[in-house]
Amino acid sequence: MANFGAVVTTGIYCRPGCGARPNRGNLRAYPLAASAEAAGFRACLRCRPYRMQPSVSYQAAPELVCRAVRLILDGALDNATEDALGTRLGVSGRHLRRLFGEHLGLTPDQLARSARAHYGRRLLDETDLPVADIAYAVGFGSSRQFNRACLEIFRATPRELRARRRVRDRLAADGGIALRMPFQPPFDWPAMLGYTEARAIAGVEQVSADSYRRTVRIDGDPGVLELSPGGPDHLVLRAHLPHWGGLIHIVQRARRIFNLDADVELANRDLGADPLAGPLVRSRPGIRPPGTWDPFEAAVGAIAGERASLAEASGIMAQIVAGHGTPVPGLRALGLTHMFPSPAELAAADLRGLGLGPALSSAIRAVAQAVADHTLNLDPGTGLDGLVESVTAIRGVSPQAAQYLALRLGERDAFPGTSPALLRSLSHATRQAVTPMRAAAIADRWRPWRAHAATQLWISDQVLAE
Repeated sequence: MANFGAVVTTGIYCRPGCGARPNRGNLRAYPLAASAEAAGFRACLRCRPYRMQPSVSYQAAPELVCRAVRLILDGALDNATEDALGTRLGVSGRHLRRLFGEHLGLTPDQLARSARAHYGRRLLDETDLPVADIAYAVGFGSSRQFNRACLEIFRATPRELRARRRVRDRLAADGGIALRMPFQPPFDWPAMLGYTEARAIAGVEQVSADSYRRTVRIDGDPGVLELSPGGPDHLVLRAHLPHWGGLIHIVQRARRIFNLDADVELANRDLGADPLAGPLVRSRPGIRPPGTWDPFEAAVGAIAGERASLAEASGIMAQIVAGHGTPVPGLRALGLTHMFPSPAELAAADLRGLGLGPALSSAIRAVAQAVADHTLNLDPGTGLDGLVESVTAIRGVSPQAAQYLALRLGERDAFPGTSPALLRSLSHATRQAVTPMRAAAIADRWRPWRAHAATQLWISDQVLAE
């Protein structure tokens, strides 16, 4: 389903819901704003489509293209070629360009350039950062490159664009900067925050009634991110960072904490007719699989959580942070004290004093060493089967932990089928005891949205336990 409509008689493209009413015979549909721009159209000044987050529905393109889009938005083409991106995805650069042209109407490089320019314009609207800092923050090599992109895409220089911003565009922040993070509604903030609060890592994450805070490591230096509700279609990110370089990718990573780019509408539609999953998605349509800021942190949590209850796993993570995390002074009033240990730090750590047991300690250190050595790749290009295979190849890591990790990394068909909470919720829904084998058989009809269904079951189990 196309997201943007372009009008051939005016040369303008709009986002869905724009108040303009052109003749339908003059409309052309495009899956991305960048696709419309590649076809020669310019953005509508009324609905400002550049304020939407780029995303591609699984209806609009094959999974490989969707993975490529995610990697591009993560910065895969900042210092690499289209051929290198194709290699990461297991295809040639030529084949990748052909798929992009066929399904999106542009090249991977054009998407990367458009995404930088669009986010640059959002920073011009929402912040008072100097133009040179914005160019650096969104990945352009110089202010001149940013100027050229703005002239080509928006028909104006960055300074002219800032002069046009509306009064309500600018967000005020008490230190740092405040930025909007748009999403496609619905989004169930209370349920997602509750899920996160139950698993928050003491010292690294802090959850209150209306916000989520955490420490982050940016090129070795500490920073703090705070996410809170901003409106029916966006969260507000308040970022306190040591420097602004690569800000576009920091924000993209922050979006993953609550999985803001999940294709919730399509998942709910496909699961809606199922006798078990259907009632859940209808009652809580804004739930989505939880994400993570740090894939390595999620991997450690997945290993710790398999061998313990939720409370015990939280205690294990807190011990790891207190014993081997990097202290960050001055944040105790926010409930934050440490950065989570890096892979290299945990690989070299002696975990025996934490009382974790030899098997758990060995598995955590082995994963840390593999990530530090770059022999274990935790990025979206790996795919579900490849990720599970590579993670379970490490001694002490089970398929259950690998599937849960994959779910947190955004794999839509991941299914941790031996999760006690999931089995408990399934047993309640079916009114009979459900074994892992039976759970796998039930979940087979939920493909490719097993992660979405599993999250609904976890949330329902959490509600039943309250």
